[in-house]
Amino acid sequence: MTICSVNNVTKSFGGNIIFENISLEIKNGERVGLVGRNGSGKTTIFQLLTGMESLDAGAIHMKKGTRIGHVAQIPKFDESMTVYEVLSSAFKIEKELEREMRTLEKHMAEEQESSVLQKLMERYGIIQEKFAFLGGYEIEANIMKVANGLQVTELFPRSFLELSGGEQTKVSLAYMLLQKPDLLLLDEPTNHLDLFAVEWLEQFLKEYNGTIMVISHDRYFLDEVVTKIFDLEDGEIHVYHTNYSRFVEEKEERLLQEFQAYQEQQKKIKKMKEAIKRLREWANQANPPNEGLHKRARSMERALERMEKLKKPILERKQMGLQFEGQERSGKDVVVMKEVSKGFADHLLFNEVNLHVRFQERAAIVGRNGTGKTTLLKLLLEEIEPDAGEIRIGSSVKIGYLSQHAYGNMKSNVLEAFREYVAVTEGEARHILAKFLFYGPAVFKKVTQLSGGEKMRLRLAQLMYQDINF
Repeated sequence: MTICSVNNVTKSFGGNIIFENISLEIKNGERVGLVGRNGSGKTTIFQLLTGMESLDAGAIHMKKGTRIGHVAQIPKFDESMTVYEVLSSAFKIEKELEREMRTLEKHMAEEQESSVLQKLMERYGIIQEKFAFLGGYEIEANIMKVANGLQVTELFPRSFLELSGGEQTKVSLAYMLLQKPDLLLLDEPTNHLDLFAVEWLEQFLKEYNGTIMVISHDRYFLDEVVTKIFDLEDGEIHVYHTNYSRFVEEKEERLLQEFQAYQEQQKKIKKMKEAIKRLREWANQANPPNEGLHKRARSMERALERMEKLKKPILERKQMGLQFEGQERSGKDVVVMKEVSKGFADHLLFNEVNLHVRFQERAAIVGRNGTGKTTLLKLLLEEIEPDAGEIRIGSSVKIGYLSQHAYGNMKSNVLEAFREYVAVTEGEARHILAKFLFYGPAVFKKVTQLSGGEKMRLRLAQLMYQDINF
């Protein structure tokens, strides 16, 4: 049974057409991956499905009564609510039934009239049956299951509004999973999760009874979770009934077949044009001119005009030109940490850490969420001080930092934002931005109009062309 259908939908922003006349169908219980290049319109499709954005043309039909879960639609929580209270609020109906049960229990304990007591008991039986059917007796177990999986139990006593952006996103994801919507829309759900939480989420989604549609650049996550792929490219959607790895193979096969068909058609068009040219030459050489040959030429010309021309498929997409070369090399020792300790309140993140990073080494910081990875970077950036120990940045070291969070000036266009960080002419800036896949008029898009991936590309461009070497 179809839970959602999108029919001939068109959407544009500021005169820029994102996609035109696209159609797709999602069946009940499917686990679908929505993939495509940054800025292709993946998040826009989610916004259209939830009603956050309006259609320019076409129609979207949802199965009657479908409950949609999308983190961007999580309600605003009261500033006094703790994380635990936020998660508990996912069970609004169950909590209301529980309150009514407690009220009925109180009345039954006090009621002396047998006929009234009988009615109270009957009402209590109905409410209790509904409460049990909805899983009311498993609320606490379900909260702990999801909270442990996404590693947010330590956040329970904290105010939701005091959390960082990443922490709020994780709690919002937990809240949405606890609601168990019929259609679950997940936009880059693994962004703020460590490896353990990602593995838990994979298993949770594989066992999920509802329908799932997920946007992710994590091919391993998609391989584990989805069984169907919607590939959004050049304003069109192609459907593949498989996981991500097999989709990549099938897409390559499809493009090669389309390219072969395109080449065959181009050969046919060339032959028809040559035939038309010859017929006209023969007709004109005849004395008197041969009207029959002219007629055949016009007939072939009309057939050529009516022919549905195949688009030339793009076999190889342009890739970003990432080349990180500092103008000035650093000294041999880039970072030296000796006996460094850091904690917040009563929580010790790391104790007496020693670290040595040398010139041209490639280092990765890995660990569970909350273990202090970002704190370590902030120490290196001198945004915070260690509680104990010594941190020494080597000679001639120039640090560049790419944050996982929000981009700076959102009011500028791409070209202006780039030149705020890199002192080059407009022509040089446009040449550099093209290496990061910002072509032609795309450089005049406002930063606010960029997708998350496009913002990251812009930030990378700024970073790569600053005078940094670490």
